[in-house]
Amino acid sequence: MLENINSPKDIKNFDDKQLESLAAEIREKIISVVSKNGGHLGSNLGLVELTLVLHKMFDVPNDKIIFDVGHQCYTHKLLTGRYAKFDSLRSGGGISGFTNRFESGYDIFTAGHSGSSISTALGIATADRLNGKDNYTIALVGDGSFTNGMIYEALNNCNNQTVKLIIILNDNEMSISQNVGSLAGYLSKIRTNKGYFTFKRSFQNILKQVPVFGKAIIKFSRHLKNAVKRIFYKQPFFEALGVKYLGPVDGNDIDRLQVVLEEAKRNNSCTLVHIKTKKGYGYKFAEDSPENYHSVGVFDPDSGLSQGNSDDFSSEFGRIVCDLAKHDTRVCAITSAMRDGTGLHGFSKTFPDRFFDVGIAEEHEIAFAAGLASNGLVPVCAVYSTFAQRTYDQLIHDVSLQKLHIVLALDRAGIVPNDGETHQGIFDCSFLSEIPGTEIYSPDSFAEMRKAFDSAVSSDKISAVRYPKGKPAQYDSRMFKDYGEFAVCDKFADGETKNVIITYGYLTAEVLKAAEILNFEGVKTRIVKLFKVHPVSDYFDKLKDILSDAKKIYFAEEGIKNGGVGEKLCILYSECKTYAPEIHIKAIDGDFLPHGSIEYVRRFAGFDADSLSKSMIEFVNNN
Repeated sequence: MLENINSPKDIKNFDDKQLESLAAEIREKIISVVSKNGGHLGSNLGLVELTLVLHKMFDVPNDKIIFDVGHQCYTHKLLTGRYAKFDSLRSGGGISGFTNRFESGYDIFTAGHSGSSISTALGIATADRLNGKDNYTIALVGDGSFTNGMIYEALNNCNNQTVKLIIILNDNEMSISQNVGSLAGYLSKIRTNKGYFTFKRSFQNILKQVPVFGKAIIKFSRHLKNAVKRIFYKQPFFEALGVKYLGPVDGNDIDRLQVVLEEAKRNNSCTLVHIKTKKGYGYKFAEDSPENYHSVGVFDPDSGLSQGNSDDFSSEFGRIVCDLAKHDTRVCAITSAMRDGTGLHGFSKTFPDRFFDVGIAEEHEIAFAAGLASNGLVPVCAVYSTFAQRTYDQLIHDVSLQKLHIVLALDRAGIVPNDGETHQGIFDCSFLSEIPGTEIYSPDSFAEMRKAFDSAVSSDKISAVRYPKGKPAQYDSRMFKDYGEFAVCDKFADGETKNVIITYGYLTAEVLKAAEILNFEGVKTRIVKLFKVHPVSDYFDKLKDILSDAKKIYFAEEGIKNGGVGEKLCILYSECKTYAPEIHIKAIDGDFLPHGSIEYVRRFAGFDADSLSKSMIEFVNNN
């Protein structure tokens, strides 16, 4: 059936058995593609039935579905005309692993970070109301996102809003599961039963016909119902905010989903539908170990075994921070719901009293770290570079202004393959370097990583160590002469130093390949690899002396140009009273980077060896 689905209209007349058969096909397709391409598996498998029901019951995209985070949208893509392209998921030139409003009109909002969906959906629903439209807006939010403070800011603003907004809380028992006990479970089944809703509406219609006292009886019965409900349920929180509550209901039960969503459609105000799903539903390996199948690389679908290994920067960080904690009892580790992703699983077991997972709350993570630091501890905050963007205010006001010392372990820095625009780690050097009292290290090997964290922990500033996703790049580091904050390679200079390429981090290996091409073309180059990338002013005089004969400096960095390391170097040279060389900055200028393999994204951005060498030749020949 699946290959014949071109739009949601094709499933409008499906009965429950047909939907269940289609759900099985969808799961098979998702597992097949993700096992080859990598991606988010568990969350997508758990939401197949709900996504099918939403597309059957609502007029999508006139009715708008907003996915929080966006990585649970695979079934949505398969139902909205992208089946033929689904094998290209997360590949260069293929479809995104997240919702992307520039990919399809069915993707209402591009998403990649958690917690913003209800705010966005409320804005969309309000705009539709002001524009005279009568459609629904649905915000689909995972329970993990309910640890993000922005969710509660949005819910507070939903109070008694007369908009057709349905919030679906997908509770997969990983975070929120308040209602326990057999009686509560039995009552929830009654309250989400079609007969219950039918009886309630019929009873209210009868009472409305009763002269004088009818409305009063309805009001009294509602108060009585709510009083009884509070005895058995811990759920008045949402209703106290003025948001109607329905559920909980089995999110993998197609019949019950249709019943409760039909009731939600009858409300002309913000309504929250609480569903309970099983992460990884329908795939035994993911059901048994949901934490291991949230985001996966290539794996064998028959055995569930990953084809990757632990020899990457994230796992090395975990080993390094454990070693630091063994010798320094002040060292603590904090993460925002990314314990395993950032390599802190071992630390959490070895030092449970010094490990803190604060949930999807990066802003809180930094303010919490500031509190620890103010009392003499050394917090190491492990966070993906893309999510560190959320912490700008806390870094300025709660850390820098207080002159406190914390360590930022910035995972997935620079170009990040496959996940696309929302996950690229290309902004950290620019925005962090604007914060007073900040230093940034960019190692490209395990040895440099250890050196960086040793320096960061012993510092008294905001010390950021940024490192890429995956394994270290392979090249002979003995080609470089170490000068502390930077290193110099003269293998391709042959005594000439007028042409210089400066770079840092993971891009170093590609720059070396470009230098080989340049050498073959007769262009001699000296290569400088920065280790401490900010502040360059700390060692600029030493760097300037070593490069005193440089006429042209080509600066290559996997980050945005505005405010980047290259621009700061230009400023330092412009302030020199002596002769300043001509400088060209090769950086990301004016746009976001797409998804795809690391090779694909590098070619797109012009950071592959061929593109770099051509750009350098053009710069050298430009007189």
